[in-house]
Amino acid sequence: MSTAELHTLTGAYALHALPDPERREFERHLDDCGACAQEVRELSATAARLGLAVSVQPPPELRARVLREITAVRQEPPAHARGGSARDERSGRTGRWSAYALAACVAAAAAFGGIAVWQNQVAQDARHEADRAQRQSEQLAQVLSAPDARSSSGELAGGARGTVVVSQSRDRAVFLASGMARPPGGKVYQLWFNDSGTMRSAGLMNPSATDGAVLLDGPVDGASGMGITVEPAGGSERPTSNPVALMDFPA
Repeated sequence: MSTAELHTLTGAYALHALPDPERREFERHLDDCGACAQEVRELSATAARLGLAVSVQPPPELRARVLREITAVRQEPPAHARGGSARDERSGRTGRWSAYALAACVAAAAAFGGIAVWQNQVAQDARHEADRAQRQSEQLAQVLSAPDARSSSGELAGGARGTVVVSQSRDRAVFLASGMARPPGGKVYQLWFNDSGTMRSAGLMNPSATDGAVLLDGPVDGASGMGITVEPAGGSERPTSNPVALMDFPA
């Protein structure tokens, strides 16, 4: 492969799109060509930035389709067959390598971009979930440690036990469960504020947890007590079953 041809492979090399023989030859070329080495570094950094900037994940078949179409592109005949000069032949080979490198770069950039977006989204979701859990834990601790925190306990169905802690200064309530049975499949325990006989949703319990503390969703806002019902997964706007438990808030 001529030096002129090797100069055209920086993009394909930066995106790991060269076959092994060409990759090894190009790496030997990099040892003696500072310009290509610098271009590879710049292209690699640009590819990483482009990957993070992609907002729409490409369809998974895109890379395979681009690489498949490369093989269907008609190549130029050799220079001696068309009466061209040696320079024409080198130019034709360079053009073909440029087309190959460009197509490979497009396919690889699309694939790398999709992976980067997916990884970035997973990381963001994990951070948001961790932040939410931390905020909820802090609010739960504030209610339990509030100077005016008051609690009341009672027996629940099936021998379980529940305790509700209310802080008027925080205007929040916490429910602590012990020994509750798991809800039926496709169902969830939903908590409710009892506003003088009108039930106001206070969030859902984790269906896989039978013990633990739950911060009721929303302010107490003068509610006299709380209830628990079994609802379809995702919860309901109004109770659709008889209460599993009804508890008065401490005075």
